[in-house]
Amino acid sequence: MPELPEVEALARFLAERVAGRGVERVYAVAVHALKTYDPPLGALEGGRFEGVERHGKFLDLRVGELHLVMHLARAGWVRWSDRLPEVPPRPGKGPLALRVRLAEPVDGAGFDVTEAGSQKHLAVYVVRDPQEVAGISRLGPDPLAEGFTLETFAGLLDGERRQIKGVLRDQAVLAGIGNAYSDEILHAARMSPFKMATALSGEEVARIHEAIGTTLRDAVERSRGLALKDLKGEKKSGLRVHGRKGEACPVCGDTIREVSFSDSSLQYCPTCQTGGKVLADRRLSRLLK
Repeated sequence: MPELPEVEALARFLAERVAGRGVERVYAVAVHALKTYDPPLGALEGGRFEGVERHGKFLDLRVGELHLVMHLARAGWVRWSDRLPEVPPRPGKGPLALRVRLAEPVDGAGFDVTEAGSQKHLAVYVVRDPQEVAGISRLGPDPLAEGFTLETFAGLLDGERRQIKGVLRDQAVLAGIGNAYSDEILHAARMSPFKMATALSGEEVARIHEAIGTTLRDAVERSRGLALKDLKGEKKSGLRVHGRKGEACPVCGDTIREVSFSDSSLQYCPTCQTGGKVLADRRLSRLLK
């Protein structure tokens, strides 16, 4: 799933290529991905891109007084082309969900929004104000914003009675952190994913806050200047524990372990994060009952 660093890179990439350019045609190939109907998708045609922003994991492309907002979910992506096919796309079973064709100065350039896999959760909105999108209106603070201080983070954790892994992934608490980067942040902070937020000491809160900033900013910097087709590969290569079950921890050499859930999993290093304790695999535990 694209998280804050990848969506930030997408926003910067698109901003360099679409700002000031006109929208010639917009094709809704997968109609189920379109979550709004007023204004219609066609209202974007003839408009001009004014800029591209990011709200957590949401992309926001401003076209005149309208906003084309996209949430790429788990398997969505954006593909840029200097020359899109002349033939309009036809609805089908392929990954293509949306096509945006630009006008001048080079007719035919534009981008496709795709979604792989059978589970379709890609969401596209056309709104007059991004706050009309429920997922944006309930976002917590952006962890890369200047105002995200240690005091701000400590205030967010005050009274939280959940495990810190779940708190970091909650978009209403912090905008943009998902499963992968929460694993990376907790590894960098030497913190168990299962530790209760209410049990964190002041020093531990400070460690996590620092790890949030360094982990996300490093990931954004690694993505700077890369082509869209290379961003996913860069993300995977830059992760130290997430998705690396059975490999050696790059810090201590211990074996990276995994805890599986019904539809996701987390990875961690026992030596670095849990005092050597191997956490129970929830899915395996259910099978053994």
